[in-house]
Order: sequence, then structure tokens, then C-alpha cells
Amino acid sequence: MNPIRPLIHASRLRSISSASTSSFSKISRRTLVTPTDPVRATVSNVSPKHVREDPGELDGGDVVANDIEGGKEMFGFKLNPVETKTGGNAKSTGRPIYLDMQATTPMDPRVLDKMLPLFTEQYGNPHSRTHAYGWEAEAAVDEARQHVANLVGAQEKDIVFTSGATESNNMLIKGIAKFHQGKRRHIITTQTEHKCVLDSCRWLSTQGFEITYLPVLPNGLISINDLKQALRPDTSVVSIMAVNNEIGVIQPLKEISDTLKAYAKENGCQKALFHTDAAQAVGKIEIDVEKMGIDAMSISGHKLYGPKGVGAAYVRRRPRVRLEPLIHGGGQERGLRSGTVPAPLVVGLGEACRLATQEMANDHARVKELSDRLINGITSQVDHIVRNGDASGYPGCVNLSFAYVEGESLLMALKDIALSSGSACTSASLEPSYVLRALGAAEDMAHSSLRFGIGRFTTEAEIDLVVERIVSVVNRLREMSPLWEMVQEGIDISKIEWSQ
Repeated sequence: MNPIRPLIHASRLRSISSASTSSFSKISRRTLVTPTDPVRATVSNVSPKHVREDPGELDGGDVVANDIEGGKEMFGFKLNPVETKTGGNAKSTGRPIYLDMQATTPMDPRVLDKMLPLFTEQYGNPHSRTHAYGWEAEAAVDEARQHVANLVGAQEKDIVFTSGATESNNMLIKGIAKFHQGKRRHIITTQTEHKCVLDSCRWLSTQGFEITYLPVLPNGLISINDLKQALRPDTSVVSIMAVNNEIGVIQPLKEISDTLKAYAKENGCQKALFHTDAAQAVGKIEIDVEKMGIDAMSISGHKLYGPKGVGAAYVRRRPRVRLEPLIHGGGQERGLRSGTVPAPLVVGLGEACRLATQEMANDHARVKELSDRLINGITSQVDHIVRNGDASGYPGCVNLSFAYVEGESLLMALKDIALSSGSACTSASLEPSYVLRALGAAEDMAHSSLRFGIGRFTTEAEIDLVVERIVSVVNRLREMSPLWEMVQEGIDISKIEWSQ
């Protein structure tokens, strides 16, 4: 043991303490603001007319809801006009109401407050071990790592920082598969995984691995019996998403883990490692990697009100999950993900996780109320609507199909609402959602689906305005549809033989 190290450590802590105190004393707590105008957003320290100290709370009950126009709310930001190439200002049309929380969430202003000192004053490289700048950055990263671990029931050293869930999924699935490729070359996943998981498995299939894609039930859940039938002694990893990004279904993680353990015991073979893509789950539902028996897990910063460009991988150390790293370099992050850790982004992820630990129960209850308000508001006024996925899934992800309405036409008519018809990673495709097709949805219903993403900063006023717009637009589009006219006349269009 180096006798100098404890002295350095003590000195480092004193330096960090004084530096942190001076940094944070200069930053005043900003308020969440409701601005009123145009097009582009910048951070604001100025409180306009409507100020909300508590995210999501209406100022004075119904006052704000009645006074503001739809699409003009955006917490923590001041909206500025954008100068066009011709020199004039872009036309002010207001901001769309944002209901696409599965694609990304707005950063919580408290997260930004925590990150700012790491950009301006505490800018050291967290891997520089010879001076106070590196020590204070390292301490900030260690604190963030602990916050991430606390949120998911892990140990601090189990957390490896990455650029996001896509990298984490690639690193874990490919890394585990490549490490065990000598004796175990079978992988199990589902048909409804995120594209980065499916494409990672597709790439592994070109390297000689066998991939089993489990089907899902009509509600989006996997069948445990199907999983049992698919398991083999040479299965190295089973990758099943915790919360689906399109339909919000929550898979039975504990039951899946128990199934893998029972199979290994019955067949006297090594247990397949259990990986879950938890990008849409962490910070929104309770995740405990120990209780659920998860061996590896992927986390994304910008899905839980943190910054983009940062994520984490949970990699169990006891018993150790061994994998082959994709990125080699200086040996950072246990040698599993080399490269300088981006301290400001990591601190933002850590703060987002700390806030989620404190507020997840309240967030979930409030999102459930807003989700019920949305669903009941629409379905009480419009018929022939199908909710895709299990009704007991995560309430912040609501996927509805509107019969006799074309999905693209619906989106085009709802420009004042930021929605999607599926994953952001496949939104450029005109193909119907592969997730909905895996549920057995008819192609026309898959084409007519909308995904509503509700989050921490969504308001009742916004939900009410969205309900009003959806009802109006769906009714108008149906009135233009000859199919809807036939249905109104009692014709069963499924029995019509269409001429070519």
C-alpha cells in the first residue's frame, strides 16, 4: 500500500469541499417559468407573469389553464423569435404541446443547475489524479455514480457510464455474446425490442450466433412458457426490454430471471445472463436489480429528465458478468468503456437519478391521473378506438389506434401537438410499427396509431386541449372517409371484395 495515497486523499477532499462550496454559492435557484411566445428557446433567469415553483402545479388552480393558449407552455425556458435568412422574424405560431416523452424528456432545470459548475469552474478531467481540478471532477462523478446506483438498487462500482442506452445495449449484448462465444452461441430476445437491440442481434447472427426472437401476446407481454421452450444450455444472454418504448408494456422481470435460474438448475448448466433495456423504465417505475435478478441493464439520461449524450450500463460484479469491451483505450470504467468520462453530463445524469429517487412515486401517480384523463376524454367522445398494449403498463405511454383514419393524415392535422406514431428511431419510415404488427394488429390499425407520451411537466390544461383537438380532428377526417360512411350504414367492410 502506498503510504502517500491517504494524505493525498485527505488533501483532495479539503480542496473539493472548499471549491464546491464557492461554486454553488454563486448559483441562485432558478424558477420554472411559463413563457408566452415564439419559436426558439433559451434558458431564462427572468420570471415572467406565470411562475411555477413546483413542476406540474397550476398557478392558482384553473387560472393558468384558462388564460394560456394551447402549445405556449414550456417550463424553465424563455422563447425568442428566430431571424430568418431574409432578415425578418419567423412567424410566431406558438410552441406545440409536447406529448412525445418516450422520444425524449425536457431536462429538469434542477439538473441544469447541478451541471453548470462542471462546465465553467470545476472543469477538470476526472481521470487527472495529480491535482485538485481532477480530484473535484472525480468526486462529482463518484457522487453521480452513487445516485444512479441508488435508483436501481445496485452497488456504486456496478455502474459504467456510456453515451446512452444505444451504446449500453450494444456493449452489453455484443460484449457478453463475444466473451462466451467459445461454448455458448445462442441468444434470446423479443420481436418488440428497440431497434438497437434487434440490430445488435442481427449483426451477431452474421457472426455465427443463433438468435431466437420470442413472439409476444396480444397485450405485448411475453409468454413465460415460450421463454422456457426457447432456452438452451448454450444460451448466453436473454435480452428483454423492461418497458416498451411504443406501447408502455411492463415485462415481468422477476419472473423472467427466476425462469432462467430454474432452467439452469434443472439442466445442470450455466445460467443465461439476463439483460434488460431499461431506458424507458428507470426513474419511472421501481427497478431493483438485486430483487429482480438482473445481470446487466441499460440506462439513458434523456429519458428521465437528464441531458442527452449520456447513459449508463449496470454490469453485475458479484457474481461477475464478464464481457468483451467494444471500446479500448485508457482503461476507464473498469476497462469496459474506455474514454474520458464527460463529467458535466454524468453529473446531470446523477442529479436526474437523485430527483427520480425522491419524486418517482409522486410523478407516477400524477402521470396516471393525466393518462386516465386523456384516455377517458377521448374514448368517451369517439368510438372505434383501440388501446395497444397492456392496460396495466406504464401510464405515461399511451398508444391508441383510430379506426377509419389514416395515421399520417392524423399527424399532419395535429401540427400543434408534438406526437409520434411510434419510435423516434423509425419515425422516418412509412411502414406500420413492427411493434404493433407483433401484437397482431391489422395493418390499417397499425397505420392509424398515435403514441402519447406524458411526463413530469405535462399539465391538465395541455391534456384537455389535446383531447379537444383529437376529437375534433378524428371526427373531421372520418367525415371525409368513404369507409366511415359505409360503417355508418351498417356495412361490414371486412367482407367487401375489393377489385384490383
